Amino acid sequence: MSAWVLPDQLADVLPFEARHIEELRRVLLDSARVYGFELVMPPMLEHLESLLSGTGEALGLQTFKLVDLGSGRSLGLRADTTPQVARIDAHLLNRKGPTRLCYCGPVVHTRAAHAHASREPLQFGAELFGHQGIEADVEILELVRTCLLGTGVKNYTLDLADVRVVDALLAPSGLGNQQATRVHQALARKDAAAIEALTKDLPPAVRQAICLLPDLFGDVTVVDKARSLLPSSPLLQTALDELSTIAKAAQAMGMTVGVDLADLRGYAYYTGMRFSVYATASDGIRQLELVRGGRYDEVGAIFGRRRPAVGFSIDVKELAGTVAVPPLRRVIRAPWGHEAGLAHAVATLRAGGHTVVSVLPGHEHEVNEFDCDRELVLADGIWDVQPLA
Repeated sequence: MSAWVLPDQLADVLPFEARHIEELRRVLLDSARVYGFELVMPPMLEHLESLLSGTGEALGLQTFKLVDLGSGRSLGLRADTTPQVARIDAHLLNRKGPTRLCYCGPVVHTRAAHAHASREPLQFGAELFGHQGIEADVEILELVRTCLLGTGVKNYTLDLADVRVVDALLAPSGLGNQQATRVHQALARKDAAAIEALTKDLPPAVRQAICLLPDLFGDVTVVDKARSLLPSSPLLQTALDELSTIAKAAQAMGMTVGVDLADLRGYAYYTGMRFSVYATASDGIRQLELVRGGRYDEVGAIFGRRRPAVGFSIDVKELAGTVAVPPLRRVIRAPWGHEAGLAHAVATLRAGGHTVVSVLPGHEHEVNEFDCDRELVLADGIWDVQPLA
């Protein structure tokens, strides 16, 4: 095999795409900044037990592992940045009140999320720690909306769910953790046969309610439908009330909202509301999960500080595949030279925000990668920008 062939689902990012991704990254970070989210930069490599804190088996399988030759301890390449940000909140900042943190950097996965995904996503995320109320959930959705608008995503759907719905229904059954996990997994797959088999020995009311969940999806009226069909309990009532409030807030922002009460992806990680944002890929066919987030109040527990937490993440590389690439910025072509007047003219233009490309000797007639529409020419002893012939 050639030395320059990369592993499967890893790729170099070439100039035109890198420019697009970088511009999107800047928009996302600027969007978070105006909401008061502070930028942090955790390391790519960390002790394994810290990286996998409270995240469940799924992230463990996604994490590349190695041994630190200095200490002999197991290290991991981060597959998700949220546990690192929770560590920073718990031990480095240790603030009493709400803390808003954001980040943008690569993560590495042992397996790609889907056939067209990269195993090295560029993960942007925002986390809000320290506030239990749904005001924090709504603020996170407001930031999601601002990010999508700023990057040019127009047609998208917000899907809402809440892991407490299933927890409330299973609570009277006395199921052990292992059996409950299998029920969660079957519900996430919407596997009706498996759900019936796994719940056959449960109390009839519980079994009936669990079997109803795969069909409880659609628009926001699903929440009212669930109230009428599912056995009431304080936990279920709280989950449905909060889902309804969050859905209405998202609709008021102009979002198209769907609800799926059997969507339990990440059930071992989330502790309440979870959401995804779907948009159509650039091929016009595939639906991409652009944004994933929710409430994960247990994420800081292993660090000794259990704090309310809600946030989201976006793969900026996938985001780049859903929005149009902006046209190349028009640039100015200049001759190469050491003359003081030329150097001063080029420096002045660049200081004013213009891109100036100096044409190196012998390359005057080559096609360039920039859309040069002007050139710097010497006219009557003065360097002047003129339209390119």
